[in-house]
Amino acid sequence: MAEDRELRVRTLLETVRADGRTALTAPEGKVVADAYGIAVPGEELATDVDEAVAYAARFGGPVVMKIVSPDILHKTDAGGVVVGVEGAADVRAAFHRIVENARVYNAEAKIEGVQVQELLPKGTEVIVGAVTDPTFGKVVAFGLGGVLVEVLKDVTFRLAPVTADEALSMLDSIKAAEVLRGVRGQAGVDRWAVAEQIRRVSQLVAEFPEIAEVDLNPVIATPEGAVAADIRIILAEQQPPARKKYSRDEILTSMRRLMQPRSVAVIGASNEQGKIGNSVMRNLVDGGFAGEIHPVNPKADDILGRKAYKSVTDVPGEVDVAVFAIPAKFVAAALEEVGRKRIPNAVLIPSGFAETGEHELQAEIVAIGERYGIRLLGPNIYGYYSTWQDLCATFCTPYDVKGGVALTSQSGGIGMAILGFARTTKTGVSAIVGLGNKSDLDEDDLLTWFGEDPHTECIAMHLEDLKDGRAFVEAARNTVPKKPVVVLKAGRTAAGARAAGSHTGALAGDDAVYDDILRQAGVIRAPGLNDMLEYARGLPVLPAPRGDNVVIITGAGGSGVLLSDAITDNGLSLMEIPPDLDEAFRRFIPPFGAAGNPVDITGGEPPSTYEATIRLGLEDPRIHALVLGYWHTIVTPPMVFAELTARVVAEFRERGIEKPVVASLAGDVEVEEACQYLYERGVVAYPYTTERPVAVLGAKYRWARAAGLLGSDGSGSGRLGGGS
Repeated sequence: MAEDRELRVRTLLETVRADGRTALTAPEGKVVADAYGIAVPGEELATDVDEAVAYAARFGGPVVMKIVSPDILHKTDAGGVVVGVEGAADVRAAFHRIVENARVYNAEAKIEGVQVQELLPKGTEVIVGAVTDPTFGKVVAFGLGGVLVEVLKDVTFRLAPVTADEALSMLDSIKAAEVLRGVRGQAGVDRWAVAEQIRRVSQLVAEFPEIAEVDLNPVIATPEGAVAADIRIILAEQQPPARKKYSRDEILTSMRRLMQPRSVAVIGASNEQGKIGNSVMRNLVDGGFAGEIHPVNPKADDILGRKAYKSVTDVPGEVDVAVFAIPAKFVAAALEEVGRKRIPNAVLIPSGFAETGEHELQAEIVAIGERYGIRLLGPNIYGYYSTWQDLCATFCTPYDVKGGVALTSQSGGIGMAILGFARTTKTGVSAIVGLGNKSDLDEDDLLTWFGEDPHTECIAMHLEDLKDGRAFVEAARNTVPKKPVVVLKAGRTAAGARAAGSHTGALAGDDAVYDDILRQAGVIRAPGLNDMLEYARGLPVLPAPRGDNVVIITGAGGSGVLLSDAITDNGLSLMEIPPDLDEAFRRFIPPFGAAGNPVDITGGEPPSTYEATIRLGLEDPRIHALVLGYWHTIVTPPMVFAELTARVVAEFRERGIEKPVVASLAGDVEVEEACQYLYERGVVAYPYTTERPVAVLGAKYRWARAAGLLGSDGSGSGRLGGGS
């Protein structure tokens, strides 16, 4: 059956191609729809007015009449659509008017006839479609249809093909989801029928890559079903060139030698201060890298006390990484020598490639890399840090605080911002990697490695584009169940997209597509650079939540209100406090305080009240996360609050009770030291903000859901990450 279906569609598409066309006519679209079970109304192609009258009579009611021409894609713009035609006289008049309008619109157009189609009942107009995204390939779309799709742009996207469950999820992912469920006494649409239209369209484009675009618009959705009133199918002008693929084992093998090298050669090493080759050598030597370091410079015998070689081919033994610190015009020749030496990785620091318009030069080094099996990092990068190997292969300032956060950036400037943040906040990192133009190695290679790296607990990536969105999604789906992946996608606005394109020779994809598909992959998307860094810093600190019930305990009513707002903004759920728990909290707070949620203990309470309520929040298994709001008073000074909170949290963790706890501290400058103290002891705490701690908690929850740690009923299925 499937083979017959594919043969029918394949034969049709080949016929369209043979005619020199890229757009299918409506009757051809119906052939495809019928083959894939895409529901469309009854219709016939009338080649003359008498046939139109006969077909309309056969349908026995009002009909829609549309021009059929391979040269007219937008039928409405051409005056080629008439709706609600009934009776022989009206059918004749509509037929002649449609043909006449079409000839006026395009006198050269080939007119095959007029489509006579059953008029569908009134319902909710939605759009089901598919496009070929430059980053993610075949993507299926769903949203409100008709003119609303252009006005409101209430559309959601998924990678094609989608499963039945993924298709159903799309109905709940648009802003108008309530309309589909039924409002003001109106019945909801047949959700399964709509989802099936989505699934079948996604299957069609997945099985026929030459189809560039499919539009079912509108699809009339009613309580009884979903039928596409119009179908538009467009073929691609040409197929994109295939990207070279590497297996997971190949990626891990080359990445292991890149991130855990035994021997590094620096091509362009120099004794002259101020040269990039000198900075790279100094960082490698001063950073304490235990492996071999081989400077390569044809004009020097000795660099920083180490024997220098005229060519990398003269270096004895195996070399894992060649770091390039020479001008762009010399890279290709040196890369040939790296290939002959069988070095598996080249770190290309020089700029002057695609980002400056030198696309041919970049294509040349890519070809050399593929010919010799060299994986290329860069060009146009600041280098990379692999802290657990004491490896600082960069011309930027060194960083050696080992930890569990892997950070990557496509931009050198962002890379240095990452470095400064890490130093200021004392964030331990497992690696910092520059990607630049991404001529070869990119985010999916790094995700594959960091997903397996035992030193890495959280991965945060700044990116301006993805070369292969599907490879990234696959790597993310393999990684997210084990550790969080945070992404800052630049180019969210039109101006941002232009800046991203000129910065590293990248073109930013459509942000709405990125947003939905990154979410589909389980990735946490950060709204800004500081958010990405704070998520990366905080997520490894917090234990994974085991359920959705969040309780706020605060010493200030105003903070409690703002914290509640932040809970809602971050998609979290304030727990409805049951009577027995409400009574238990009331035992510890003054009569003028407020139980419920937030639990307001008031600002004048002594440390014992904070401690008792926090203990209760950690003890009760129905509470899954705590948000603490502290107000600076002399009765309970900031460090007293910090010490008691850290002590109680540590005590419960020793008992095996681990819940995420975040805190917002309002007060004089002493709260800054208190926040640092708490953070170092597993409580994510911030001064002067109610939004930031809850945002980090929200990010942890988003990861926990994506990793499958929270069921739909809010129950946890285990613990992963955090606690250290």
